[in-house]
Amino acid sequence: MAPFQRFSDQTNAAPLPPPPPSPSPFLCTANPSPTPHPKIGQISSIVFRLPSVKFTGQLDMEGALTARGRVGIQDFVLLDETTEEAFLSNLKKRFNKDLIYTYIGTLLVSVNPYKELDMYNSKQMDLYMGVNFFELPPHIYALADNAYHTMLTEFNNHFILISGESGAGKTEASKKILQYYAVSCPSTALLNTVRDKMLMSNPVLEAFGNAKTLKNDNSSRFGKYMDIQFDSEGEAVGGHILNYLLEKSRVVHQNHGERNFHIFYQLVQGGEDDLLHQLGLERDCQHYKYLTQGECAIVSSINDKNEWKTVKNALQVISIDEIDTNHLFGIVASVLHLGNIEFDPDSKGRALLTNKAALRWVSNLLGVDAHTLQEGLTSRKIEAYKDQVLSPFSIDHAIYARDALAKAMYGQTFTWLVNRINESMENKDSTRKTVIGLLDIYGFEVFYVNSFEQFCINYCNEKLQQLFIQLTLKSEQEEYEAEDIEWEPVQFFNNKIICDLVEEKHRGIISILDEECLRPGEATDLTFLDRLEDKMGNHPHFVTHKLADKVTRKTLERGDFRLLHYAGEVTYCVVGFLDKNNDLLYRNIKDLMCQSKNAIVRECFSTMALDSRRRPETVATQFKSSLLKLTEILMAKEAWYIRCLKSNESKQPGQFDEALIRHQVKYLGLMEHLRVRRAGFAYRRKYEVFLKRYKPLCPATWPHWRGMPADGVEVLIQHLGYLPNEYKMGRTKIFIRHPRTLYATEDAYERCKHELATRLQAKYRGYRAKGEFRKQKEAATKIETCWRGVQARKEREKRAWAVKVIKKFIKGYMTRGEAKNTDNSEYLVFVRQSYLNRLKLNLPKTVLDKTTWLTPPAVVKEASETLRTLHYRLMVRKYVRGITPQKKAQIQMKLVTSSLFKGKKDGYPQSVALPFLDTRISEQDINPKVLQLIRNERIKYTVPVVKYHRNGFKPKPRQLILTQTAAYVVDEAKVTQRVVYSFLKGISVSNLTDGTVVFHITCEDPKQKGDLVMQCDHLFECLTKLAVIANKQDVVTVVQGSIKIETQPGRESAVDFSTGPEPMVYKAKNGHLMVVTTRARVR
Repeated sequence: MAPFQRFSDQTNAAPLPPPPPSPSPFLCTANPSPTPHPKIGQISSIVFRLPSVKFTGQLDMEGALTARGRVGIQDFVLLDETTEEAFLSNLKKRFNKDLIYTYIGTLLVSVNPYKELDMYNSKQMDLYMGVNFFELPPHIYALADNAYHTMLTEFNNHFILISGESGAGKTEASKKILQYYAVSCPSTALLNTVRDKMLMSNPVLEAFGNAKTLKNDNSSRFGKYMDIQFDSEGEAVGGHILNYLLEKSRVVHQNHGERNFHIFYQLVQGGEDDLLHQLGLERDCQHYKYLTQGECAIVSSINDKNEWKTVKNALQVISIDEIDTNHLFGIVASVLHLGNIEFDPDSKGRALLTNKAALRWVSNLLGVDAHTLQEGLTSRKIEAYKDQVLSPFSIDHAIYARDALAKAMYGQTFTWLVNRINESMENKDSTRKTVIGLLDIYGFEVFYVNSFEQFCINYCNEKLQQLFIQLTLKSEQEEYEAEDIEWEPVQFFNNKIICDLVEEKHRGIISILDEECLRPGEATDLTFLDRLEDKMGNHPHFVTHKLADKVTRKTLERGDFRLLHYAGEVTYCVVGFLDKNNDLLYRNIKDLMCQSKNAIVRECFSTMALDSRRRPETVATQFKSSLLKLTEILMAKEAWYIRCLKSNESKQPGQFDEALIRHQVKYLGLMEHLRVRRAGFAYRRKYEVFLKRYKPLCPATWPHWRGMPADGVEVLIQHLGYLPNEYKMGRTKIFIRHPRTLYATEDAYERCKHELATRLQAKYRGYRAKGEFRKQKEAATKIETCWRGVQARKEREKRAWAVKVIKKFIKGYMTRGEAKNTDNSEYLVFVRQSYLNRLKLNLPKTVLDKTTWLTPPAVVKEASETLRTLHYRLMVRKYVRGITPQKKAQIQMKLVTSSLFKGKKDGYPQSVALPFLDTRISEQDINPKVLQLIRNERIKYTVPVVKYHRNGFKPKPRQLILTQTAAYVVDEAKVTQRVVYSFLKGISVSNLTDGTVVFHITCEDPKQKGDLVMQCDHLFECLTKLAVIANKQDVVTVVQGSIKIETQPGRESAVDFSTGPEPMVYKAKNGHLMVVTTRARVR
């Protein structure tokens, strides 16, 4: 269930309406003095609104009436109309503003918001400690605190009844009350231990007694009454828990969408591997029949692993040692193994046990004989005189015996656990204690199919409703008598007729059910229904299919009976009533359990009075007796009530299901309670409180009333014009009959306070201004005198210091050329520091920067040179470390280029900044036939060139491919010339900016046709690559003027070079190749 959240009516409510025009608005809401608290002082609740400053506190009940149209009314008693529609409308207004608490007098109505609200922190706890009940907005802390302080003041016992249907937040409410008492009560080391045990008992009881149902993921499947014991100082010194009607049938059967008790899943999912191995369990709930009937073993909103850790820690806190813990988990595991025991019929229809492995685990974990256990599950021991006879079971009887043992073990273990918790919280001091009881018990339940459990639960709610009306009427009558106000009889529905229908001796449903369980013969659920029809046929609140009229008969099955409860009609199916009411365990199994080596099992079954031959009481009779005892306990205490409501069935925040809320309001009897509280007077307050708030409305009572408060109230209400039938004057309180009278009074107060505020502000501001002016004038004179003296002394000291410093500096400057002495030592230090500081801001940024190093003074010249050397080394190291392998290869190639062309060829300087590429032509752009021809040689570099034919120097575009052994000149799909590097005797280029290159080839090779003349745009890159690949750095020559070439063996020509305005290449008249290029730009 989603936790509740923090709120305040003032914080979440819409702002108050703007006041009528006035110079300056003012609001004052006064409250009664709170009850003193041992640790917290008085808390006032005042709101002042001034133009320049705002003090904000909490709105009390009367102050909140101004916003009633937007956020509803904090107390239903003050509703103008007591209709169900007005009730629901007010509840919805508050729910929509996250105000989940509302009062009906001292009863607290709580609506589950299914979302986080920050309303349970320590700050909120401090706020509600020791405060009058109606002084702050409704809260569970207010109810808990007032119950506590009333108990201390009157030294009597109290109880808080928390009721509502599953999922409405009852368990959370009881936790919040326990947490509040843990924080608000005085503490010592011993008391902290008691509190820890009270708080940590919750996770243990929830693990063993709560389960997921269709309506709630953490539904309490048992009733719990906890007494918290306090000593005379208000310290929590002990506690005691009573549990009621654990739903044991859930151990062996769960409806679809529901789970078994949490502890089974926590053990399987969260138990340590060693523990599971020791218990014979596997980490999979699907292996256990008792855990899979609801088909929802794993639920996303429940973290069984984390809850397991919490439960183990809680068991230690409540003083259950390791041995008992192991026995406890052994019982839980044995129940799971019991569920896996199956039976098959033999030839005579008798039950035969099939799963021996599960039987052995149960035997080992409980410490009983396996054969005897098998015998107890498959047969019954019948005593005839002194003889004993075993009567074999049918399969149905064997399954009943198995499930009965599982339920009995779990139910007895739960009772043992509650007793151990009580022992750990027991107060040993025999002096008188006062107690506050917390009753967290199942709410009224109406399901699609209602069985024996719902019958008992709804009977319990009938009894509590009866008690509730009796105590409410009693408290109202006592207050009227104490105030000497005439009591007016209240008309209400008395549900005693329904309680008698269920519990009356010899005639009630429980008595008839017990008779049917005990009578000889073949008693069945249907014979029980027949008996009910015979005995109660004329009862106005009882009907069956047989007794109903034609219209009603259509809504009833033949095995159903319907009761008209105070909350509405509920139809019960009688199937299983007799078995669940008997809840019998065969004697031979009881005998076996008493011999168990598991100490908990042995202790539990030894207390079941084996020697007694009397039949044990039925479940319904036990429950009826426990309810009567509970009623006696509660009647001896003062009652406080919390009614919990579900806002919707889907557990979604912000959804207000009006039909569902209306149903809950009806069966919780909230309208009945409201009518009882409103039967006489809707509003009552002590004279002092009423006068303190509303005295500004009458000139005779404002600003101070000197007489008795009752007389002042009488004067005030006469001035306001109250009619005699609208109010009554009690001994200590004024009683106002109608809420509209209070509304009118509050609205008049709201209007009046603005005029009063103007006058108060004017007087107060004048007084403050005069006093402030006098203070400021005196302070200014004192400050001026002191400040001038301080400033003069500082100035004198500053000048004396400056003279010394200047004199020392001048002496140091004058002797700066001398060896270090007392006169110049500080000056020289200054010079060094000054130089180093300037140098730090002007260091060279690159290795090539050789000029920006600051010229040093003589005293630091040597140090400056050392720093300069170190700085340049550092920059060089950073540069070298930053060079990548690719960049290093580029630099090496550039070094080769530099050695070949630097200072020799004009175009070289412009080529330095251009990076070399690995190749200029990709393999995809080379003809596949060429690649096939040179497939045995690895291509190193390719570049496009223009080849000049030897005869006529006609230019032809070609591809130059450099491999490991030769250079190829390629024309599309054929190789026109192959130059082996060993036949390359020289490479010539001009000293100008052209890209012409001549390969001088030896004529020894008959395949060669002469020297090769080409023009390349990437001359430096190409020749560098060639020089490196062919290792021909020494054959590259830079020539001035012309280059001689051998066009054919024995036939020479030349390539002439010159400069001109435009670059061109042509054949000259002398037959030479003329290359004209532009001049290189001089940098």
